[in-house]
Amino acid sequence: MLAGVSRYIHRHGPWSTFLELRSLESSVPPWLENWDGDGILTRTQTDGMARAIASTGVPAVELRSSNLNRQLPFIGMDNRMIGQLVADHFINRGYRHFAAYTLDTESFFRERIQKFVNYLKESIGAGCSLLPSHGEATPDDWEDHQDKLMAWLQSLPKPVGIFATNDQLATRLLDACQRAGISVPEEVAVVGCENETTLCRFASPPLTSVRFDGGAVGYRAAEVLDQMMKGGPGVNPGTILIPPKGIEIRASSDEFVIDDPIVLQAVKLIRQQAFSGMTVAEICAQLGVSRSTLERRMKATLKRGAKAELLRVRFGEVNRLLQNTDLTIEAIAEVTGFTYAHYLQTSYRERYGISPGKFRQKLNRVT
Repeated sequence: MLAGVSRYIHRHGPWSTFLELRSLESSVPPWLENWDGDGILTRTQTDGMARAIASTGVPAVELRSSNLNRQLPFIGMDNRMIGQLVADHFINRGYRHFAAYTLDTESFFRERIQKFVNYLKESIGAGCSLLPSHGEATPDDWEDHQDKLMAWLQSLPKPVGIFATNDQLATRLLDACQRAGISVPEEVAVVGCENETTLCRFASPPLTSVRFDGGAVGYRAAEVLDQMMKGGPGVNPGTILIPPKGIEIRASSDEFVIDDPIVLQAVKLIRQQAFSGMTVAEICAQLGVSRSTLERRMKATLKRGAKAELLRVRFGEVNRLLQNTDLTIEAIAEVTGFTYAHYLQTSYRERYGISPGKFRQKLNRVT
């Protein structure tokens, strides 16, 4: 959002801006009462802060929720569109069982889940199982909640697409799936919301998430505030909702529903044992099928064979480790089933046209 505000100021300023990064729950700053400013961009969480901002008498634009400062213009994400976007993501991948892991603390959380549920019913007549989340004050609370989450996941019909209200809840889902031995995304596909990149990449497997357009929110908020500060009739536009930028698809929901039981078992084995150096011959032996049969059925279902799937999973983990750790190429080769660093480097260059070391350097320059 700040980047969007900055972009507007550079185009239409200059403004003299006072920026104070504060916790949403923080008390009203003492300086606000006598502040001699011209306008405020705010993300308000408490009644006290809402009253304090209103009492200043200066133009203000709300960026968090319209619940407290109803008299202010509100610029925010279109949470109903978010719910529909996630529903279509699952439907288009062949899912017919759905669930949502919910959080009831904010109206915008409720909106995105309600639209997800309603759209599923309206578009394909599907129901949706709901599990409300709860806060955890101690490690024991966390363990108890994860146990309940695992029991819920095990009770759901599979394969199932689950929408988590935000990325934090989605990572809890993925942890519970791992503990319960539930394959992601073959049995449970998970989509989060807000696309917190560090959190999404930290998750295992990496988390698919809805991309917010914070830049557009910030730009429109600055634009509206500028109009209000200049005065004139009818400058309060009420509510402006910004659509999401789409879905960042990662490994937690990057597959289509697999109906072939042999292919499903093969994919599960690959997910579980790819990093141990498993071979296609070992997969065939465990499944009791010939290599030609496995190849034919996997290509019919996934459009790729067993070796290609093994490499896809291994390279996915290699890229995750290059992005999120300082492990050497030798260590990454060992833990991803490539065994030798030179084999990983050669294979990586053939696949991506760049060495893993160069790929890591590019990431470091970007971040």
